[in-house]
Amino acid sequence: MDRLSTAISGIDAANSADPNRIPLGDGTEIPAELAYGQRMSAMLARVYPDASEALRLAVRAQHIRRWEVPRSSYPMDRGGYLRWRKELGRKHAEWAGEILARCGYGEEEIARVGSLLRKENLRRDPETQALEDIAALVFLAHYAEDFAAKHPPEKVVSILAKTLAKMSEHGKAAAATLDLSPAVHHALEAAAAQSDDP
Repeated sequence: MDRLSTAISGIDAANSADPNRIPLGDGTEIPAELAYGQRMSAMLARVYPDASEALRLAVRAQHIRRWEVPRSSYPMDRGGYLRWRKELGRKHAEWAGEILARCGYGEEEIARVGSLLRKENLRRDPETQALEDIAALVFLAHYAEDFAAKHPPEKVVSILAKTLAKMSEHGKAAAATLDLSPAVHHALEAAAAQSDDP
């Protein structure tokens, strides 16, 4: 295999250790973060087919070993959430970098993937923005329906409005093409209308 394929396999191997499982349509289960990484790559290929190698690696490693830094290890307030997210970005970059180094990537290449995983220069860096778009689209396509079932409609609309606010126009256009459940579709429409209000 080439180094990209080897690195993807290494990231998948790390995520295969996730003790959390999610069901697939055929009745089987798969490690949650392994499924997430695969879904991220599939969405990237659909929305940004000409993505660079660095972006393809960062997308696959977006949640690498995420379960090892649980949300519950930080205070359950806004400050705790922000510190948790920052630590996640740092750890994802570190863990992905170790795999990339073993696969023959150089320091600059590893640093670039790390920068993307830490979401540096969001809005100003097109690739960081693309990674943010893909994460939002995967949430909408695969996780929003379950989220909507567990929370009141106003909270769902609020979260989706915040999600849309982080997306580029290209990402929002892609969101409009997703095959969403009626509940998520209606909530997304309400969120879009909310964000369009002056």
